[in-house]
Amino acid sequence: MRKRNKHVSVWLTEQEHRHLREQAELSGLGIDPFIRKLIMGVELRPRPPDVYAALLRELSAIGNNVNQLAHRANGRGEAERDEIDEAARLVRQAWRLVKESL
Repeated sequence: MRKRNKHVSVWLTEQEHRHLREQAELSGLGIDPFIRKLIMGVELRPRPPDVYAALLRELSAIGNNVNQLAHRANGRGEAERDEIDEAARLVRQAWRLVKESL
């Protein structure tokens, strides 16, 4: 048995249909799931570019490295110059990645 057993048909102008297709595409959804989400009151936003997922992975790895450096520095009660330089390099790398993705 079908989960969705009710069908709705609606007539649209060419302009309305084009707008519907564009909005669904921007959200990363097909037309049917897009309309279902609208009906349920879900706030739909444009799908983020694919580069954002890679950027988030990189930023997460950089944050992990900075945390490891901070943990070692806290354990000794001080940070060595090369650790500070490495943390600064990682922050610059994160900033570069963000600027490149915009």
